[in-house]
Amino acid sequence: MTLLEKLNKAWHLKHPMPPNATFEQRVKWHSEHVKHCVCRPIPAKLLEQMKAKGLKLP
Repeated sequence: MTLLEKLNKAWHLKHPMPPNATFEQRVKWHSEHVKHCVCRPIPAKLLEQMKAKGLKLP
């Protein structure tokens, strides 16, 4: 399956990542993203930060 086949274009168009997103905004966006699109996983660095802060991983 190619990236274009995995991409939920409609979701991405309605939910852009905020410019200069804060940690909390990034967590919220990526947590929703994995529910609606499988074009890419949550970045490893963000997962590490979430784990360090004791946040539940999706």
